[in-house]
Amino acid sequence: MTSDAPVAGLVLAAGGGRRYGMPKALVEYEGSLLVERAVRTAAAVCDPVLVVLGAQAVEVWRSADLTGATVLANADWPSGMASSLRTGLDGLRGWPGQVQAVLVQLVDMPGMTAAALARMAEHSAPDALAVATYDGVRGHPVLLGREHWAGVAESATGDEGARRYLAAHDVVEVDCTALADPTDLDVPPAG
Repeated sequence: MTSDAPVAGLVLAAGGGRRYGMPKALVEYEGSLLVERAVRTAAAVCDPVLVVLGAQAVEVWRSADLTGATVLANADWPSGMASSLRTGLDGLRGWPGQVQAVLVQLVDMPGMTAAALARMAEHSAPDALAVATYDGVRGHPVLLGREHWAGVAESATGDEGARRYLAAHDVVEVDCTALADPTDLDVPPAG
C-alpha cells in the first residue's frame, strides 16, 4: 500500500448473531473479542479502518478495544448485512482524502490474516473488483474499488451484501488458500 493510494478496511460487525445466540462482535475467541481481532487484522494493512456496529452497539463500543478504527453505527442492522455495507461505504465516501478501494471483512472469521488482506490489497484500484478464494471457493475479504461503491450499495439487499453486484461484473479471483482460514463462526462450538 502506498500513502497516495490508501486501501480502507471495513469490518462488518453489526449483526445480532441469531444462530450464534449473541452478537458475534461480543464473542470471545482465543483471548480477545472477534471484533478486536478483525480490527487489528485490518489495521495491519488498511488505512483507514471503519467498523460498523449495530446489535448491542453501545456494549460492543464499551467492551472492545477498537483503537485505530472509526466506529459507525447502523441503526438498520436488523434488516441484514446489506445495510451495514451501505453504512460503511457511505462513511468512506465522506472520508477526508481519496480512498481508492476498500477491503470488506466479516467479524466472524477469526482465521483472517493480514497476509490475506495484503495479497488482496495488491489489486487495489478505483475500478477494482476482487474476491479472495480458498481452494477455488469464493470468500472474504472482498475488494471494492471506489467506482463500484454506488452500484454495490444500490444492489445490496438483506443479508446478501455485494453478492448480486459481483455476480453481474467481472471479478478478479485472488487465491488466498494458504494465507488464511475462511471458516466463519455461525454457531457456538459444541461442548
